Amino acid sequence: MIEVRKLRKAFDDFQALDGVDMHVGKGNIYGLVGPNGAGKSTLIRHITGVYRPDEGDVLISGQNVYENKAVKEKISYIPDELFYFMQADTMEMMRFYEGIYSRFDKKLFYRLQEFFPDIDIKRNIRRLSKGMQKQVAFWLAICCRPELMLLDEPVDGLDPVMRRQIWGIILSEVAEMEMTVLISSHNLRELEDVCDHVGIMHHGKLVIERSLSDLQGTVSKIQIACQSGMPKLPEHFDLLHMSNTGRVYTLIVKGDPKAAVEALAADNPAIVDVLPLTLEEIFIYEMGGADYEVKDILF
Repeated sequence: MIEVRKLRKAFDDFQALDGVDMHVGKGNIYGLVGPNGAGKSTLIRHITGVYRPDEGDVLISGQNVYENKAVKEKISYIPDELFYFMQADTMEMMRFYEGIYSRFDKKLFYRLQEFFPDIDIKRNIRRLSKGMQKQVAFWLAICCRPELMLLDEPVDGLDPVMRRQIWGIILSEVAEMEMTVLISSHNLRELEDVCDHVGIMHHGKLVIERSLSDLQGTVSKIQIACQSGMPKLPEHFDLLHMSNTGRVYTLIVKGDPKAAVEALAADNPAIVDVLPLTLEEIFIYEMGGADYEVKDILF
């Protein structure tokens, strides 16, 4: 669905994107994560066709997106900073979207109204709370029946009940319409619940791009109680982090967890246990290897 090849973008002397390669399959829910300034929003603006690449290509379904009306009609985008016309209410914005998107589903708009009971559709949107404005953005974006939905910090300002409801609507569209979703967010715990693929950006590059299951399968947390002191791993394992409380050691290991346990068992430990790593922990340790400052990690 999305193919980004050798994408570069500079603003004066700042290299925002430095040869990004990215692939998002149709029907995937792809989480784009990275520290502030990594280039996530710049990449998304290229995918929406807002920015012209300095070098490289951005293809949606095999076609260049920049200045391509037919491709852009397949995309709905909810930015971090929302935009509405000054005096517009929800109904006026609905008619505006209907005029732009040929696939806009008016019946779906009214059907979804019950999921947003607090929205006064005839009230100026700019007078609504931030959370309500975000609800209107989701409501309109879904009704465009997009093939690709791009979300930049999507659920900021929403209460937990509305967050769950929004994700439910999005996941339903993915299942029924095979919609592709790209999400940029700092809320890694939330992404872990909805994403099937993850890309990690750092200094304008995509340093990791894998399915979430593969990512979680190659980095593991192992707890081991050893009478003989600090446990030793074979050289071919990458030890990302180690801490201990008394004789109980916690290892963050990159590699096959079963092979790591077998290697550690040679020291006859009292306890050896493999624990699942969260996406947040994976991000911290992967970025720790890329000179990303991480302080006061608690287990």
